[in-house]
Amino acid sequence: MSSNDASSLTKPAGAPGTAVALFQSEAFASDKEQNMKLRIFSGVAIAFALAGWACSGGSNYSTSPSPTPTPGGGGGGSASTTISIVGNLGGGSFTPNPGDAANGTTIAWMNNDSLTHRIVMNDGSLDTGNLAPGQTSAALTMKSNGGNYHCTIHPSMVGSIKSSTGQPPPCQGLYC
Repeated sequence: MSSNDASSLTKPAGAPGTAVALFQSEAFASDKEQNMKLRIFSGVAIAFALAGWACSGGSNYSTSPSPTPTPGGGGGGSASTTISIVGNLGGGSFTPNPGDAANGTTIAWMNNDSLTHRIVMNDGSLDTGNLAPGQTSAALTMKSNGGNYHCTIHPSMVGSIKSSTGQPPPCQGLYC
């Protein structure tokens, strides 16, 4: 067989350089593109699902019901003093701050924020339990002439009752 005869031979189907090989490589590239598109779409779908879960309150740390206020804390009537929870703003988280409630009077906290809060007197004498957004605590009876309080969920949120007891303590928690 001469060299001219060798050039006249056709390449077998599927050999590099043939139309079949070119078609197969394009089909393979198309499969890779589809696989990549599927991965990107799945990643975006997961990101949207996680964002929706976080925005719907799915990130709340507890699914158990709010505990009831501590005994001796008063009961369902209206409080003589109501303190508004306005946000996670350190010493500016409550209004008024300092609040005004004397020994034996009642006090309540109203959650005007979009997050759940739990307000506790630093000496442990009062505990609102968890307050969902828009919720007001039960009227709790003050057992002293003032004191400092904080949010147990957001420790940087601090306040005081009666300015004579001093300014709210500096934040010393993990989230300060």
